[in-house]
Amino acid sequence: MSDPVQLFHTCLVNEIGPEVGMAAVRLLERLGHPVGVPLDQTCCGQPAYNAGFHDEARSAARHMLRVLSATEGVIVIPSGSCADMLVHQYELLFRDEAEWREKAHAIAGRCRELSQLLAEEWPRMPAGARLRARVAYHPSCHLLRGLGVRDAPLELLRAVEGVTLAEVEDQEECCGFGGLFSVKQPEISGRMLERKLAAVAASGADRLVSCDLGCLMHLAGGLRRQGVGLAVQHLAELLDEALP
Repeated sequence: MSDPVQLFHTCLVNEIGPEVGMAAVRLLERLGHPVGVPLDQTCCGQPAYNAGFHDEARSAARHMLRVLSATEGVIVIPSGSCADMLVHQYELLFRDEAEWREKAHAIAGRCRELSQLLAEEWPRMPAGARLRARVAYHPSCHLLRGLGVRDAPLELLRAVEGVTLAEVEDQEECCGFGGLFSVKQPEISGRMLERKLAAVAASGADRLVSCDLGCLMHLAGGLRRQGVGLAVQHLAELLDEALP
């Protein structure tokens, strides 16, 4: 039995894509981790933070720091966006409050984005991951540029027998979601989305995979409006599907 871990499921997973959370739990349990899900967890405060409401963001962050500080083990987050908030932005929020800054630093040291942890521990995963699919991978901005995670998701996709990685032009460009950016700048966001979807279509992929549900919702909405039936999945869902 491996060490226990805590799942910070994020708002979007909890409210809109619970299947992503369930897939993450199954993957972690396959690795032998007992998985805890702190029941009092709420939003990490990122929407308020990005909108400039830092007092409100600090209130949400204090609550989450209390909740997570009462747990033990690695905190696993199936979202580069929320992981970046906990790992980097909490300490900035509390840079003038020593006690909370220390709590934020301690929690940051326990956090791992899901694909990071899975890539590190995949050699212990039971063998037999197979799935016939041509996959276009979208690296979300917070995962790639915030956390610096570039290779882990690709390593995991390559570890699945039968998966072919499609070549996507300008793969590391933003999809146009950007949280509040897509609300404040809808025309620019829409153009960026069109460019991304055109590149995915040209790749010949039959699945579009990412590690952030916000990006996936944005991409899936664009595909639906275009009448394109391309499958859109969180990486956790694909890996869970591929394992026997």
